[in-house]
Amino acid sequence: MLYLHKKTLGLLICTGLGLTVYVWKHVGPSGGNSLPSQEEAHLLQWISQYQNTVDESGVRVKEEIACKVALNVCSCIADKESFRLPFSNWIFPRVNAHNLDSAFLESRSDPEKVKVHRAQEYSSFQKRSYTAANGLIVAEANSPLQYPTQGVVVRPLKTIILPGLALKTNRASMYNVYLRAALGTFDVAAIVEGVSLKGENENHMTLSSPNLSTLNKQLSLVTYTNTVFHPRTAENVEFGTEDHRSFFTIKIQHKRTPKLYNSGHQGEYNISALVTLATKTFLRYDKLRDLINSVRKYYPTVTIVIADDNQHPQPVTGPYIEQYFMPFGKGWFAGRNLAVSQVTTKYVLWVDDDFYFTSNTKLEKMVDILEKTTLDLVGGAVREVTGYTATYRHTISVEDGGEEGDCLHIRTGHHHTIQGFPNCVVADAVINFFMGRTDKVREVGFNPRLARHAHLEFFIDGLGLLHIASCSDVIVNHASKIKLPWAKTDTEKKYDKFRYSFNTEDNELFNEVFYFTDRFKCMTSQ
Repeated sequence: MLYLHKKTLGLLICTGLGLTVYVWKHVGPSGGNSLPSQEEAHLLQWISQYQNTVDESGVRVKEEIACKVALNVCSCIADKESFRLPFSNWIFPRVNAHNLDSAFLESRSDPEKVKVHRAQEYSSFQKRSYTAANGLIVAEANSPLQYPTQGVVVRPLKTIILPGLALKTNRASMYNVYLRAALGTFDVAAIVEGVSLKGENENHMTLSSPNLSTLNKQLSLVTYTNTVFHPRTAENVEFGTEDHRSFFTIKIQHKRTPKLYNSGHQGEYNISALVTLATKTFLRYDKLRDLINSVRKYYPTVTIVIADDNQHPQPVTGPYIEQYFMPFGKGWFAGRNLAVSQVTTKYVLWVDDDFYFTSNTKLEKMVDILEKTTLDLVGGAVREVTGYTATYRHTISVEDGGEEGDCLHIRTGHHHTIQGFPNCVVADAVINFFMGRTDKVREVGFNPRLARHAHLEFFIDGLGLLHIASCSDVIVNHASKIKLPWAKTDTEKKYDKFRYSFNTEDNELFNEVFYFTDRFKCMTSQ
């Protein structure tokens, strides 16, 4: 039933986007009139951008394919509630929609000014992250020009010989080609007799020869020197003749320095040398000590890093324990940043301070999948006192939405099973018990403004940076939270006040992070 529900949802979304129209300018085959839409116009504009001869009146959209095309006009649509029964939302989870633009802007005194500021910030971000390598280049057919399509790299301010340049054409009395660049200059490593060169050591160079083989020999010796320093950018080089033009990309970048960990791994995994356990604690020293005791039962020499933002901190001592103190109430993600920053091993294992290890908490399984795959992070499962085991697997996608922002879509589920690991699947977000490559987790980081309520935000920030798995056969237990109100201690009541309160300020921060920082206009979730 769940798959049927998702299929129905997909059909509704396609219909809602307006892409199920027949894109006839007059009358479709069924005899009904066509219904022009914004999405139809975008699709036809996209097609005609690359095929100028398209006659729109003769184009019919293939509905089942067109609804999958990203057209920069995303929208967030919630499922309509057709019936209400006890636990109906749990059995048939509905998709909820949240319009971040209205939710955030309606509380601003000058919403238009905020929108302008966000647009300026986004423009600056694009300038920092966009290079010529991101641009679309279409190689036209029947060109006599031979050139590299990818894989050309030069270090900043260094020189390379451009590989693969050649002209292949019919007989002519004179053969002429040119090269043009913006961030560098051209020259030749050696001069071939019979070739005329103009523009050596400049950003526009021409080569001419009455002999084609001689010209191609000279082209094989053409050099490119980067002259504008940038540690990571790209250059689109134009290579052409009088009648033909081509473009290819040269990446300009320093060689990336690898981060290698000398863990002495030979044969069996040395978990203590490979993994550091990181956690954050607040008002739950009793739970923290239970966690430490359970870890020591199975992994007596694994280092445990604790981030502590208690108002009256208590020392937590013992071998292989590092406790770091923070300002009072600094928060959840700030604590994660601090704890992860002190990890020196290849992998970091994140656990909450109210988890505890059992015989099913086999860290070797997590290490094994990270060592044998290109995955960056693998989540496990958390078993509650009720016996229910949760993996909290989600898929996350971002749909282009144009100037107003993009659409964020979060769904319960996963992508596919990982070959060789039948209990593991690929997902975009996992539960609060995960092991990751330390350098990759640091690269994504945790927004320190999110003090009390956060989890998925880390995975949203890591979208496109992290390759994530979820394994159901590595299980940590969760201490019971079931306690009658009058049986709770003052410390437990204080913790609940901090942890579970959700006020107007929290709502505004949530909307600001998603609307302004992440530039979403709306989101749907399940």
